[in-house]
Amino acid sequence: MGLVLFPGDGDNNSPDVSWSYTGFHAFRRRLAQSEGFDLSEMGGFDGDRPWSQVTTVLEPFLNHPDDSGDLSPADCAVILPRLETITDQWEQDGDDVLLRKHIEDARQLAVILRICLEKRVPLLFI
Repeated sequence: MGLVLFPGDGDNNSPDVSWSYTGFHAFRRRLAQSEGFDLSEMGGFDGDRPWSQVTTVLEPFLNHPDDSGDLSPADCAVILPRLETITDQWEQDGDDVLLRKHIEDARQLAVILRICLEKRVPLLFI
């Protein structure tokens, strides 16, 4: 069992990206680490640090329920450039298997975010 993120365009042929819950948590944990904080310290992730103490444009993605809801096209527009910058940095960081998987997932997520922007539709989580 896992979760799927996809454009809310009603097109069953649109691309998607899927993770196990464990894989999604690891992906978001690495994103948070790239932003300079530990996700496990945050409220909603076994910690008590408030999100108001963290400054990242990725907050709508990181501080989001795993398998329900959506992100607006405006959120997608803010998240996409930072996701691409982080992914480029990861490319320089090394070549371990998990990092390669996160890079592939980030690239696929970027494709989906671009579709959300082009079609002006939300990114859906199920």
